[in-house]
Formats: sequence, C-alpha cells, structure tokens
Amino acid sequence: MDKAYIPKTVEQDVYLLWEKGSPSLGYGGASGYFTPTINLKKRPFSILLPLPNANDPMHMGHAMFIVQDILIRYHRMKGDPTLWLPGGDHAGIETQFVFEKKLAREGKSRFDYDRDTLYKMIAEFVDANKNINRDQMKRLGFSLDWTRYHYSLEPKIIEQVLKTFVKLHEDKLLYRAEKLVNYCTKCGTSFSDLEVKHVEQIDKLYYMKYGPFILATTRPETKFGDTAVAVHPKDKRYQEWIGKEIEFEGLNGKVKLTVVADDVVDPAFGTGVVKVTPAHDMTDYEIGIRHKLPMKQVIGLDGKLTSLAGPYAGLRVKAAREKVVADLTARGMIDHIDEAYVHSVGTCYKCGTILEPLPLPQWFVKTKPLAEKAITVVKEGKTKIVPLKRFEKLYFDWLTTIHDWNISRQIVWGPRIPVWYCVDCNKNIKLAFIDAKGQKNIGTYEELKPTYSFDEIVQGLQSVIAPIVATYELQHDVCGKCHGKNLIQETDTFDTWFLSGQWPLTTLGYPEGFKYFYPTSVLDTMWDILFFWVARMMMFGLYLTGKPPFEIIHLHSRVVDSKGQKMSKSKGNVVNPIELVDTYGADALRMALTFGAAPGSDISLSEDKVRGMRNFANKLWNIARLFLMNMEGMTKELPEQSKDTEIMKKLHTVVVDVTKYIEKYRFSDAAQTIYEFTWHTVADSYLEENKELFKQKNLQALADYQYILIHILKLLHPFMPFVTESIWGQISRKHDQPLIISSWPLLNRSE
Repeated sequence: MDKAYIPKTVEQDVYLLWEKGSPSLGYGGASGYFTPTINLKKRPFSILLPLPNANDPMHMGHAMFIVQDILIRYHRMKGDPTLWLPGGDHAGIETQFVFEKKLAREGKSRFDYDRDTLYKMIAEFVDANKNINRDQMKRLGFSLDWTRYHYSLEPKIIEQVLKTFVKLHEDKLLYRAEKLVNYCTKCGTSFSDLEVKHVEQIDKLYYMKYGPFILATTRPETKFGDTAVAVHPKDKRYQEWIGKEIEFEGLNGKVKLTVVADDVVDPAFGTGVVKVTPAHDMTDYEIGIRHKLPMKQVIGLDGKLTSLAGPYAGLRVKAAREKVVADLTARGMIDHIDEAYVHSVGTCYKCGTILEPLPLPQWFVKTKPLAEKAITVVKEGKTKIVPLKRFEKLYFDWLTTIHDWNISRQIVWGPRIPVWYCVDCNKNIKLAFIDAKGQKNIGTYEELKPTYSFDEIVQGLQSVIAPIVATYELQHDVCGKCHGKNLIQETDTFDTWFLSGQWPLTTLGYPEGFKYFYPTSVLDTMWDILFFWVARMMMFGLYLTGKPPFEIIHLHSRVVDSKGQKMSKSKGNVVNPIELVDTYGADALRMALTFGAAPGSDISLSEDKVRGMRNFANKLWNIARLFLMNMEGMTKELPEQSKDTEIMKKLHTVVVDVTKYIEKYRFSDAAQTIYEFTWHTVADSYLEENKELFKQKNLQALADYQYILIHILKLLHPFMPFVTESIWGQISRKHDQPLIISSWPLLNRSE
C-alpha cells in the first residue's frame, strides 16, 4: 500500500471499476454497478437527478448532488434495486442567451438567420459541449446509471410533451389569450411570473398634472397609453370625480379620461390618484379588465415607442422618458419630482434588462385544478417535504395563489408548440422571414403573398404572430375550415419548465414501462426551484398518472462562501468544484459539503475546510496502512471479532446512529459521527492503546482491528467512495465483491 493517499492516482481507476461491474456477480454492462437489477419482489429506491444544463460546466450547486449519491450508495448497499437516473436539459432561454453572446462576439445576431438555421447552429453548439457536465459528475464519483441518461430534446421525450399539450387542450386546461406578459425586449421572449427577478432600485417619481389632478408615476413615457385615471372608492378626496370624465391638454393634443374607483389603488401612494395604462402595467391590466377599459400599446416588442406616441415614436424607453419629462417640464406640466423613490422592478433573470409588461397572444395552462391536487397529496402525507415546517408553508402559499401559467416563449431553442395556422383563413397573421436574397421581410400574409410564395416564406421563416382571433389546428396536414394545405406552425416554443415538469414520466418511459420506479423515492434539490420545477412536476405527475412523482421532497443546502455570502461571478467568490477535486480529491470536497449542512439552510465552504477533509482521507488511509503492515507475514486465519468489548459497543452505537441519521436525512450528523469515531475514538485512542498487541501479531487484536476497519469503510463509503473503495480492495477480507455492492453494516454477525 502506498505511503500516502494520492487521489489522482486512484479515482479514475476506481470509477472505471464501478462502471465495468462484475458480470460474474450479476453486475455488468455500460454502467456496471450503477445499473439496478429489476426485482419485482423488492421495492426499488429511485432518484431523478435534477437535470443540469447539458452543455454547462458544473458549479458548486451541482456538487451538492452528493446528497443524492449518499442516499443511492446507502440503499444500494442495503440491497435495494437502486436507480439514480441522470439527464441533461436543453435549457431553452439560457442556452440561446449564451449562444447569442457568442454570435455578438462574432459581429452577428440571431436576426441574421431563419429559425431552422439558427436552431441547427445552437444544436451543434450544444452537441460540442454536451459531455462537459457528464464527465465532471463522474469526477465527483456520482454513481448514476448512465445507460438511462436522457436529454430533454430526445424525440421520444418531445413526443410525450406534445401529447401532454394535446391532452391539456382536450381537457380544456389550455387556452390562448392576449394577456399582459413579462417581456424582455433584449432576449425577445416572455417569462412566467416565477422567472421574474425583482430588484430594488432608486428611480425618480414624477408628479404630473392631469387636468384637475396631480398624480405620481415612475413611467411618464407610457402616458400615451392611458385609458383612465383611478382612485380608491373610499378616498373622500375624490368622491365627486368617480365616474366622470376629465379633459386636459396633453403632449399630443386633447386627452379625455374617465375616473374609475378601484380597491387596488393605494390612497397613500403619491396623491392617491394613479393613471391607468392597461397595456403596460400588470395592476393596470387588471383594473382595465374590471372596468372594461381599452388597451393602447405604446411600447413595441423591440422596446421602442409605437406610432401612438406621436413624435416620440421610435425612441427607446429610457430616451423617450427623458424627452417626455423635458417637454412636460417646458409646458409646466410637472408639479415636482421625488428624486429618490425606492421601489421594486421586474428584471430578466438572464440579462438583467428591466422587463416590459406587454400585451401578447400566448398559450396558458389553467393551473388551479392542477394545483389543488398537488396541495392535497402533501396535506395527506402522500408526499413529504423535508425540512417540513419551513418549506411546506411556502409550497402551499405558492400553489394557493398560483396564476395561470404562460408556457409560450419567443425563442428558437426548444420544441415548437404543436399548433398550425392556416394563412388563407388568417390573412392578418404577421410573419417575419428572410427571403431567397437574404433580405428580412415583415408583414401580414395578405401583404406578402403577392410577392412571395408560401414555400419561400416557410423556408426562411423567423417568427409568427397570429392575432388572438386566429383559428388554429392541432395537426398540420389540412385546414379543417377551408381544407387548404397552407398551414404554418406556431413559432413560440415551450417554456423549459413545461418539458422538465414532465421529467419523472418522460425519462422513465411513460406511459409504458415506467411503473416499477414510479413514484420515485426521493427528489433532492435546492429550495430555490421548489416553485419553478418541483411544484410543476407534482402537478403534471398527478394530472397524467394520478400519483405524485415523489414520496419525499428533500431540499438541500445552498453553498455560500466562507463569509456566508451567495456565490456569484460579480462578487468574484465563485469556487470551481473541479479545481478543488484536482487539488484535494473528490472525497475531500464531498465530505466538506456534507459536514455542517442542514437541510434547506446555507452551508459555508472554504478551501481550508476542503483541505481539512483531505487530511481526514489521509488519516483513514494511514489507519488501513497500519493494519496491512501488522498483517505482513500473517499466515494464520483470524478469529471472529470480540463481542462485548468497549470498542465494539461504541462501534455498535455508531452504526445505529449513522443509519438513523441517513434515514432521517441528517447527513451532516451522520458524517460527523463517523468522522469523530474514526479519527478520535479509533485512531487517537484505540489504536494507540493496542499497538503493542498488533506488533505481537495478537490474532484477536488484529481480528478486532479488521472488523472495525471494515465497518468504518462501509459507513464512510456513501460519503467518501473513492478512498474507501481503494482501501477495501487492498485489505484482507472474506468478501470478493467491491465495496460499492457490499452489504450495509449489520451488528452481531460476521462481516
């Protein structure tokens, strides 16, 4: 046995051993010991890997998947048919955003290409990088069944996702509507409410003169889209104005607005009077619906003011705001300005651009009926959330107040929504395409068809915007109305979460062959996607199968730096997990991330902590090396271990406690228990007290030493698999199988 444990010389060979398996022992194939043997007489244990972006390198959050590997290795050793199913996500907007930055560096734009060409370019980009994440997960020792690896854009997965869309439509849980959506004018797509990143910032609050009123707003540039002013119905200051029309001189001539009363108005904000712009504010949109107000869109999808803004048309929002304020000031229409108004704004979680609430025809899922079932199964205990008290309430709060889910995304990278529009029946459909000469064209089909053929439009298609009144088909062969064949598919793609929300089903082969591992045993993820992903999987699983997809939802820790701060590139405190593995070994990082990690809380990570766990791996190595040194020249067979000695009683307690802690998801307690026993009880005390007996080749002392060492290796294996497997392969024992499939310690028997 080498004098020191050097991870780099061990880890690759050990992982290859696991992947190769032992055909003679019934474990073989592409993923060896990682592939479970299905036994219908045994209850399986299964976990789905929270699918990372397929072409992104690992970050420290991914490293926390060690929690799942601990559970998987533990249950595998218990003899359960154990599946840890890996996968990769195409990551819609995130991947396209990264690719567009690549294009920008080359002086190009996504608008230079038709959607099919752009899709193929992104696919090639992803394909070139798709193994990065997978290879790095192997570096951390993740015992995933790679034979079952799935990618979210696999044909069979997309086929099932499209079937779910059709089923939702048939069950009247899906509809198309023109609603106000959160739109990023830079990324060119809408986002669901959950994807909006709210940021507190300081802006100017402008007090403008509106006829008899003075009202406050942070957005004077949207005044051309005002269709009313509103007050609170109980605000005594404005009772006489409710229901009346006011008239005043605006920047583009006379303005007439009705005064409406609505409970949503805060009498304490500004002067208690607000302008209502239904096309550009979520609250105003709801006021508009309640009072049947028209919508006037004055900001386009390109982030520029429309023709309704008159002389301000074509200006971007910031420039328009500055010019509008300057003109209002010149005309004496600004009463005063609060220079330091603090408020929250919605921003794009990818690029940071302030989102524009814009009216757009979108596809929505009715979530209330789905959410009710997802609430019920948790309340009935069919699915349990760990830690319960803190996150169960958040889960219920979100599902109780859930809005209908906007599943439309105006991006190329992802499956297109399976809806087709007949352009002959919907002549006002708006199309953007690149013609045969490479020129971009935008217009309605009626405007374009005298010059361009249908085939040329389809071949160079970039986007389709169908009016909300447009008729559509769920098949692409022929129009059900005119029986024509000029059908063009919706260019909106699915929200990434629509695909990943069905992940437990699509990856397990729904509707055939998925039942053995479904419902899965545990979903382990970080709490920040409890709403994004977990709740949606719950809703889809129950909707399609009647059963929740998980028995346990375990929410693991978030990794922060040594000062307790969230890791981010902007702070410069991001730690690369693979760099730590290269320096200290995978086991050291795994143990450092487990030690002190309480479910749902933050865990602080520093290089010193990882270094300390490297030292622990060395200590374990030295314990094993000392045993082998004392066994040199030994020809006699060792007897059974002692039964009721003090050290055996302590070992018994450790086995019981570690097992209990793992079962209760208290992984830090389990790790600390075996750490303390190994280093202090065994190395510092027991070995020192008995070293003379070992040197004298005392058979009973060596038998006890071997027994204790074997149990330490087994208990530590889920946490530190590489060093334990390497040691296991070198010590004398009665078993010929590797540690990964050895049995979990059971007391009062020969191991």
